[in-house]
Amino acid sequence: MKSGAVMGVLALAAMVASGCVSSSKYEQAMADTQEAKEKAERVQLQKKALEDEVKSLRDQKSKLTADAELASAELQRLNDSLDKERGGKDSRMRDLDQRSRDLAAQNRALKQVNDSLKKQNDSLKATVTKYQRAIKEPPASPMAVPMPPAAPVAPVPTSAPADPAAAGLVNVNTALSKQLEMLGLTQEEAAKVVAGRPYKVKQELVLRGILPKPKLDAIKDRITASQ
Repeated sequence: MKSGAVMGVLALAAMVASGCVSSSKYEQAMADTQEAKEKAERVQLQKKALEDEVKSLRDQKSKLTADAELASAELQRLNDSLDKERGGKDSRMRDLDQRSRDLAAQNRALKQVNDSLKKQNDSLKATVTKYQRAIKEPPASPMAVPMPPAAPVAPVPTSAPADPAAAGLVNVNTALSKQLEMLGLTQEEAAKVVAGRPYKVKQELVLRGILPKPKLDAIKDRITASQ
């Protein structure tokens, strides 16, 4: 377009020189040519500006596409993390539920054991009360019946009281652990008997928690608590 305007100007100049075109027409033509030239330059500038804007838009589109891909990847990562965390929470909830059920079962078992121990304790208290009464209350003597006076007799010397050791009884206050174990006690039970000395009566072995009642019942006829 610019070369066409230049050729037009040259043609007009030649026509003016030859006298075919007036000076006013020549000036008008020159003004038109200048205006056309300016328009052409403006068009070129607008074209370049549009090309730059298109390039900028393409660059922005590429950047937005990259950002969208990054955002999509981050969203996917967050979803995966949430799924994993949700699965972990579900697993922990199942573990807590199972632990709660186990604790409830243990609590029921402990309650049963506690009830059983309470019954045994009540039975032991009753037995202790029975033994205490037996210790405090002397055996009833038969009613005295008046007898006719007997003829005097020579005094007979009384024999010495029977020795528990001679009767084959094991004294829980002096016996060795081995002697106690020979009665059927375990090593631990024999050690507890030795450590808990002295005893006034055999029943203290149960009252003080040294031996269980069934064990005392099994050996009570073979022991003594002499001091």
